[in-house]
Amino acid sequence: MKYLKKLQMRWKVEDIQQVLLILVVFSLTGSSVVLIRPVIFHWVGVTAETSTLTRWLWYIGFIIPTYQLLLLGYGWLFGQFHFFARRYQKILPSRIASAYK
Repeated sequence: MKYLKKLQMRWKVEDIQQVLLILVVFSLTGSSVVLIRPVIFHWVGVTAETSTLTRWLWYIGFIIPTYQLLLLGYGWLFGQFHFFARRYQKILPSRIASAYK
């Protein structure tokens, strides 16, 4: 329980139930990406024979944005959209700014 309380304070959420819902959202998102990746790779023709660089480029180009969208989608389904949207608002400007340094 101490760990959940620490997460509650760190994430600035109201109660432990929200912490648990957020953890469920992260779990479902990660599991979904694991299940979706082979489908996307098959759809675009990425196989075991495809070069590592090409596989990584497809991974970065499609899987990472898919994860982000699923995270927001699951967050919305579980009533935690504002938590995840607020995190993106903090993260995105700094990443965009660092890309242009």
